[in-house]
Amino acid sequence: MHENFYHNVKVYYEDTDAGGVVYYANYLKYLERARTEALATIGLSNLQIKEKFGALIIVKSCNIEYKKSAHLEDQLVVRSFVKSVTKTSFFMNQFITKDESSIVEAQVHLVFINEKGKPVKVPDVIFDNFKPYFCDSIKL
Repeated sequence: MHENFYHNVKVYYEDTDAGGVVYYANYLKYLERARTEALATIGLSNLQIKEKFGALIIVKSCNIEYKKSAHLEDQLVVRSFVKSVTKTSFFMNQFITKDESSIVEAQVHLVFINEKGKPVKVPDVIFDNFKPYFCDSIKL
């Protein structure tokens, strides 16, 4: 059984347009924050990954579907899990909800690269510690 990582987000005034609706690009920020906090649950940060492993995590692609709008002062939840894994990347599914109602669905392809931009193997410590967030269908 895989676990989901949950991250709570409050919508602030700066996140919205003049009508109080969340600007579409800000959902990408919410997704990024959730991924960063998921790393923290395994005792790492993006800076530590760079310093310890000489690697960066980049978004290679993101497929996002906007279902409904979020509004000023909404309390949102970002649910994340790893859908599949390769030697150099993760495919992560992320969902933003408000009161169990779907706001955003995203599939994000995250690649580990070195400072020259070349793909590198996912560090074992990350691979091993992220296993609880892997989808049940991943064969290890």
